[in-house]
Parts: sequence; C-alpha cells; structure tokens
Amino acid sequence: MAPGPCSDLSALVTGKTVIVCCGSGGTGKTTVSAAIGLAGAEQGRKTCVVTIDPARRLADALGLEKLDNTPRLIAGDWSGELSAVMLDAKGTFDDLIVRYSQSSEQADRILQNRLYRNLTSALSGTQEYMAMEKLYELHSEGGFDLVVVDTPPTRHALDFVDAPRRLYSFLENRVFRLLLMPTRAYMKAMTLAANALLRTISRVAGSEIVEDAMAFFRAFEGMEEGFRDRARRVEDLLADPGTAFVLVVAPRGDSIDEARFFARRLAESSIAVSAMVVNRLFSSFGPEPATAVRSTAQGNDGPSPTQTRLVAPDSAPADPRAYGELLRNLDEFLCVASREERYVADLAGQVQPAPVVRVPFLSEDVHDIEGLQAVARHLLGGQLISDRGSHPDRQ
Repeated sequence: MAPGPCSDLSALVTGKTVIVCCGSGGTGKTTVSAAIGLAGAEQGRKTCVVTIDPARRLADALGLEKLDNTPRLIAGDWSGELSAVMLDAKGTFDDLIVRYSQSSEQADRILQNRLYRNLTSALSGTQEYMAMEKLYELHSEGGFDLVVVDTPPTRHALDFVDAPRRLYSFLENRVFRLLLMPTRAYMKAMTLAANALLRTISRVAGSEIVEDAMAFFRAFEGMEEGFRDRARRVEDLLADPGTAFVLVVAPRGDSIDEARFFARRLAESSIAVSAMVVNRLFSSFGPEPATAVRSTAQGNDGPSPTQTRLVAPDSAPADPRAYGELLRNLDEFLCVASREERYVADLAGQVQPAPVVRVPFLSEDVHDIEGLQAVARHLLGGQLISDRGSHPDRQ
C-alpha cells in the first residue's frame, strides 16, 4: 500500500503552547517528545520538555548526566532555547503545600505528617496529577513558549488527563469536606456509625494511623480552595485550543489497539487528537509489489526491474537466482511494510482530520542530539534551520 499524503508537525510546533505526547510503551514516545522540543527550539521558541517516565532515556538523548524537577538548559545550535525537566512528584506536591499554606507553621505540620508522606508516595494518581501541576507551572510561570509533555504508557496517560477532574471531585466530596470542619463542628457532625468505624480502624490499623489522619485533615483546613481552584485551571489548560495531543504509535497490532483505546477516551473527554506520529516504519523500497519480488526470487520470470537493479557496474548480468536469499529477505520486508501501512491507514481514519507523520526506521539508535535532529527532520517534513550539510539518518 502506498504511503498517504505527506504531513508534518510544523503547524503544531509553531502554533501551540502545550503538546502532550501519549502512547503505549515501546513506541519511542520519549524520543519523539524530545525531538518535538528540539524542533520548537529550532523554530526560535523557548521550549521545555517534561517527562514523567523515570527511565534515563530523555537525559541520555539530551546529553545530560541527570534530570530533576528544575528545568535544565540544553546547549545546541538553534535560534530558540531547549530545556528539560524530570518530574519529582513529591517535590512538586511539597511546593503546592507551601504555596497554599496560610503560614509556614501550617506547611511544616503537613510536610512532617506521616499520612501526607505516605500519600505522596503511594496514592494512586498522585504522580499523574503532579505532572499536570508541573505542566501548569511551566506553562504559566516558566516563561516558556512551548511545553512538551512525555507521558507514561497509554492507560496511565489517561490518568494524567483525568487527574485534575479526580482531584476536584475528591475535594468536593461530602466526607472530605466534613473532615475539614473545625474540630468541635466536626465532632458534632460525626455520627455514631462513623465513630464506631474510627474505633474499628484504630483496633485494626492502630490508633497512630487515625491520629495522623485527623492531624492531616486539621492541618489541611483552609487550603482546599487553593487546590480546588488550581485543579480547575489545570483542567482548563488541557481543553485550551493552545494545547495539542499527539498520539505516538508503533506500526504493531498491540500498539494500534492501545492507540484506538486512547483516541476513544480522548473523544469521550471532548479532546481531539491533533496529530499522530507513526514511529519506526519499515520502508516500502519502492512501488514494486511483493508478489513480483517473490516470483523473481524463485526464478520463475524473465528480467524485471528488480533484476536490473541487481546488475553490478561493468559486469555481465548476474543470474538473479544467485540473489535468491536477498530477494526473499526483501520480499519479507515488503510484506511487513504493506501490513504496517494497512495498520496506519486503518487508525488514520479514526483520528482524521489529524495529520499522520511517518518516522522510518533509522540506521542507529537515538542516543544524542544528532539523533534527535534526524527524528525532528522527519517530524517537520524537511531540513532543520540549523542544518549546515548532510547528516546521516539515525534512530
């Protein structure tokens, strides 16, 4: 199947303020995120890439010893700026506590509370919401023109999208609001059943846990409105026209299925896929159908375009059967390329009119800036502004 129309991410890179890259594991999503950030810097924008993937892939590709919760500037030959951040969920949560506390004493009580320390490390969804908070912070206070977010594998990325709404719902929950009441009013409101439940929890889990929980909710009093307002603003940012969601997929059945699931969930949240990047595609090696190559490899037909290409310079035409193994290998590549194009065409129909960008298998793994530039060229559909000559493709 022939490739579809050529598309690229130029409009997103130059026109959006937030690009969220989503996809299943093993699709090269971190590499694509970094390459989009580099493309933004190439276009003269002050860009930051933030990852919530604890692996070192982004730091390695950017040539850094480590990444942390503070943007680190990357040196390079581009007219804009490129920075990178590795999310520290607990550090971001701590910063929020300090921001919305009414005093340093209140902040200290919460930060030292054992329940709070456990919540920040174990509560489901904490990392995803803190990633949204970091995104909002970088977007609204970091002075960046473009923030590119590398999310976890697909189903966790859905937690990332839903995190602001879940936090807001939690803060609006009647039980939570009851627990935030001052002690006297709280005790009046408690029913006998609730008191019995607390006694049961104390016997099973220990009175210290209940005391920590009560101390946490008392310390949290007065801060919930700040968290509630922030959650609303983060949710608004995700729905803003300046935010784009880019689906990164590999041309494999499992990755395509994950992408379908994610696209449906985004649609349920009234969020459209802005573009789809298909990474590591096999080349089709031209328009010749696989059946013709198979026939040539078996020596059943006369001379063909494939045979002509196999003739060495200044030599007599070789017997094509001598190249049988190579031709059979080419046949397999053509079959894979054809299958991948069917996958891509099928999924492209689901996300249209979003552009579909193809990044082929490159000759080497991406492990440095030069490799990211090779990917960025494909994402932008041509040369980079900083190109001074020919660079071999890498992946």
